[in-house]
Amino acid sequence: QVQLVESGGGLVQPGASLRLSCTSSGSIFSIYNMGWYRQAPGKQRELVATITSGGIENVVDSVKGRFTISRDGAKNTVYLQMNSLKPEDTAVYSCNAQRWNRGRSYEYWGQGTQVTVSS
Repeated sequence: QVQLVESGGGLVQPGASLRLSCTSSGSIFSIYNMGWYRQAPGKQRELVATITSGGIENVVDSVKGRFTISRDGAKNTVYLQMNSLKPEDTAVYSCNAQRWNRGRSYEYWGQGTQVTVSS
């Protein structure tokens, strides 16, 4: 069982930065793909960024150039650095760990952290 704990959310003004952290219960990055998702009120959850077990990073077009994903294996932590925040970035951000094993997908989620961008 993998446990994920997010932190770092809060209320910020447009243009500000935040860094979200997702700490896992163990050393999983070598076998799990990690992702950040977000869900705004009344909307479906959407993918924001991923980093594969091999370390390949990707962010979706809507946040490209503003958000970056990284990880620190020594700290068992994945980060989402969010710069130039906009009101439309307001959402609950959740961390996800996923891997394939013998044709079956295993997924774990954190509890989420609220990010509110407002003046």
